[in-house]
Amino acid sequence: MSNISNFVGAQSARISVEAAIKKAKDNDNYHALLSLTEDRALERADMVDRGEITGKLAGVPFIVKDNFLAFGAPTTAASKMLEDFQAPLQATAVEKLEAEGAICIGKANLDAFAHGGSTENSAFGVTKNAIDQTRVAGGSSGGSAVVAALDIVPFALGTDTGGSIRQPASFNGVYGMKPTYGTVSRYGVVAMASSTDTIGCFATSAEDVALVLGIMAGSDDKDMTTLPDFFAENTQVKPGQKIGLIKEFMTDDVDSVVRERTTQYVAELTAAGHTVEEVSLPMLRYTLAMYYIIVPAEISSNLARYDGVRYGYRAEGVSTLAELYGKSRDEGFMTENKRRIMIGSYVLSSGFFDAYYQQAQKARTLLIEQFNELFQTYDALVGPVSPTPAFGIGENTSDPVKMYLADVMTVPASLAGLPALSAPAGTDEAGLPIGVQLIGRQRSDAQLLALAASVEVN
Repeated sequence: MSNISNFVGAQSARISVEAAIKKAKDNDNYHALLSLTEDRALERADMVDRGEITGKLAGVPFIVKDNFLAFGAPTTAASKMLEDFQAPLQATAVEKLEAEGAICIGKANLDAFAHGGSTENSAFGVTKNAIDQTRVAGGSSGGSAVVAALDIVPFALGTDTGGSIRQPASFNGVYGMKPTYGTVSRYGVVAMASSTDTIGCFATSAEDVALVLGIMAGSDDKDMTTLPDFFAENTQVKPGQKIGLIKEFMTDDVDSVVRERTTQYVAELTAAGHTVEEVSLPMLRYTLAMYYIIVPAEISSNLARYDGVRYGYRAEGVSTLAELYGKSRDEGFMTENKRRIMIGSYVLSSGFFDAYYQQAQKARTLLIEQFNELFQTYDALVGPVSPTPAFGIGENTSDPVKMYLADVMTVPASLAGLPALSAPAGTDEAGLPIGVQLIGRQRSDAQLLALAASVEVN
């Protein structure tokens, strides 16, 4: 059931925006938001009410992850490095939504520079899970997932590099979509890893995710990785689809309740007339190793621009340029940022590039080939999003490897550039949400969302 439709034309835009802002303030204890763009949002709402702004989303409030450049508040990427950075322009995705009348009311918390899987690595504090405040929100788009789950806004934008939309969507019981690589322009979004970064959204229905992605999709002269607009909303589900259940995601290493909810979701697919068969992707055992070689390498390159000279945090009390670089980066970056920079610099260094980075890219090609082979037979693949429901705040912070293992089921689709969706699949005994992941062939995004919409689990 669409939540967005309740806003379009239902009442004045100012009333809708004021209500969303009030709800955001009332739920401040979740620390899901870093800032509100209240003045600008109310100004745009009045323009909608006067008929000066129109469109499919006229008057609909939304929130963006704070690595999107957007007017009305600083763009911090949840980092000290960009704490006071005022965006000189807006991200293409934000511009497209505003062109259809949507109204951005705030910026959501994240792991600094999107480096993390729990939103515990923010320079401005931890975001709490929407269902259980002793648990993590997931990451790195944890704030965006929580505002959608708390129904502060009908949709929120996030970025997904290796699971940063899908995992928090699963942890908070909402829909979260990582589209085909290149579907949505990344222009005006703080870069993490350029070969896997994607722009997607959170909502409480697959229908709303499809509507938002349909507006944001399309080529952009400012982002040469974007694809021509192929995204056409599709409410008609292809009957009798053949779907593969990934057996490597259903092992004893996965919590039994996660396997049970996935099995129940598979039963719903079968009841809807689809055929589900177990399939294997042998390269999956290597995907986490590939990811944490390739992605840190790209991070180390992308973060080289933050040097204390051109923009961002600048250290005081330095006497040489080298000291300025070193001290600014040391004080401006968090521990996880530094860890990834060091790993990336190492695997790209002379003597190790061939042994690590190049080998990881070759393995990535093999993974893509295995996915392509499966999609010659199957319309979609299914499996869990994460091995567990949301874990406790502080539970994994002292063990980065354990934290990285939470990404084991989401990184394969990212490495292959495939569309992947987290859909609610029920809860555990404590009421913690559990998501199931649907993965499709490239450019099958709309079909994947239609499939999810047809088997929504309450």
